[in-house]
Amino acid sequence: MNRILIVDQHVEMRLAIRMTLRSFGHTAEIVEAADADTALALARALVPELVLTDVHLHGTMDGVGLCRALKAEPATRLIDIVIISAKAAPQDRAAGLHAGACAYLAKPFLPMELDHALDDIGVRP
Repeated sequence: MNRILIVDQHVEMRLAIRMTLRSFGHTAEIVEAADADTALALARALVPELVLTDVHLHGTMDGVGLCRALKAEPATRLIDIVIISAKAAPQDRAAGLHAGACAYLAKPFLPMELDHALDDIGVRP
């Protein structure tokens, strides 16, 4: 894996996800964005292999909208997307998965949950 994009409006959560990835041996370049608009621009320019995004984001769209936008474009539609959000009701999960996310984790998440989700979709260090 060459590149991972972490999208969350909270720098602390981006750091926690980064540290979790590193603790499980991921050596990919990690790029971060605090909002969906920046994330979409970065994804278009860099085409990461994986996007980890929250649902609550500043900008013109939320994380589900970001997922839809990435899946709608030929250049980014094959990117694996995992949503990590405090919005964890069944309808929230269903919306994220319907938008094209490969997995949907509830915050706060356990590091092993993220590792298992990435293993399930074939993303390994």
